[in-house]
Amino acid sequence: MSKRSTVYFEPEIHKALRMKAASTERSISDLVNDAVRQLLSEDQEDLSSFDERAAEPTISYQALLDDLKAHGKI
Repeated sequence: MSKRSTVYFEPEIHKALRMKAASTERSISDLVNDAVRQLLSEDQEDLSSFDERAAEPTISYQALLDDLKAHGKI
């Protein structure tokens, strides 16, 4: 079951969406739903990566630069 929502697009974006929908024989709603699904999926992947790396030690930017300089990298 779908929910209805009003979304305002910049005119150029709306034109591009209409053209894409027509050329792919899909609705604008389908295109927007797919785009939002993809963004949410990327967010989920990012959050999973953060969780996996939570136990890694942290280093300050200054310490990183000092280490790079000490090893002749910069």
